[in-house]
Amino acid sequence: MRHFEFLSQPERERLFLLQPEELPRNSHPSLLAVALGATLYSPANRPGLAKGVLKQTERGCISFVLCLEDSVADDDVAGAETNLLDALDELAAHSEDTALPLLFIRCRTPEQLLDVGRRAGSSLDVVAGFVLPKFENETGRGRAFFEALRQLNSEAGRTEPAPNLPPLLAMPIIEDPVTTHVETRTAALHNALAVINSNQDLVLCIRIGATDMSGAFGLRRSRDLTIYHVNVVANVIGDVVNVFGRTGSSWVITGPVWEHFSNKERVLRPLLRATPFSTVNEEDLRQRLLLENLDGLIREIELDQANGLLGKTVIHPSHVPVVHSMSVVSHEEYLDATDILAGLSGGVQSSSYGNKMNEHKPHRSWAERTLLRAKAFGVASPGISFAELLEASMK
Repeated sequence: MRHFEFLSQPERERLFLLQPEELPRNSHPSLLAVALGATLYSPANRPGLAKGVLKQTERGCISFVLCLEDSVADDDVAGAETNLLDALDELAAHSEDTALPLLFIRCRTPEQLLDVGRRAGSSLDVVAGFVLPKFENETGRGRAFFEALRQLNSEAGRTEPAPNLPPLLAMPIIEDPVTTHVETRTAALHNALAVINSNQDLVLCIRIGATDMSGAFGLRRSRDLTIYHVNVVANVIGDVVNVFGRTGSSWVITGPVWEHFSNKERVLRPLLRATPFSTVNEEDLRQRLLLENLDGLIREIELDQANGLLGKTVIHPSHVPVVHSMSVVSHEEYLDATDILAGLSGGVQSSSYGNKMNEHKPHRSWAERTLLRAKAFGVASPGISFAELLEASMK
């Protein structure tokens, strides 16, 4: 796998100073976590599930979640499991001649995780891991999920050292009411962190379930607003970053889902400035983004990144190129990061672009994370903007 592989080589050479690195499935989990980018969710009962995965992989999506939880009605779980297992068989049949993405299964319970994993048989080889919904350990649910995952890894021969078949990894989702409500949140988040840290060899990243968090208050944001305008949810996100994202032991935390499709009706002014879209072709792109209400997604990604979140859960293929284009490290960011990491003894200096202060010690963690993101998504050539990357990706 490699981000932007669908572009021609001349196009990649024009757009990138440093191109994205190839990402084999046995890459270090810290790099894979950053490289997830736009993780596309699909209900496990969707017809043509395997064909949909292959189609979107060709278009640049490298991480998928096949969901057996809230996106599937309670009375259709058995049918969704069958549809999922059939899709895994179909994908396994293509694995010899087709580069498959990182596939994750979102199960409802530890028992379902173990059962579905066993029933998948050898087709489990195409699965990278499981998403653990409503993760908390006040009731022992978190520990039970990890016990089931360890058991499945053992039975499937996915234990270290397995050079070509790494262990099945977990992506816990922080979204349960006990980790949301103010009176229980602090203790529950720390208890969740403790069980995650004790199973860190099986954890890829932490995900945020903003839809469930909003549901705990009977709220839902409109397409004109970001999740950071919903104060009670923004407070939870801040606490999740505070607990899981501290320098020195930080987990990669992914951005919450963007759940809106195209709709021409608007209430508030568009969020997308015209300046980055100054050329004729890019102005057409701006109009398309506004028509499809993707300017709200762009603004939310900016706020995700400002708050320490990387990548995003998405539910529509049109969201994928937006997330990935905004994940590319700009030339300015790259120079800042390399300058900061060169200052081993501390101190401060003006940035290479002459527009900010780079303080070597406080900015060091940011610089390290930026260069890791550069491995996954590449570094844009001087003068190449997000708009140009997006235009190339949406042709």
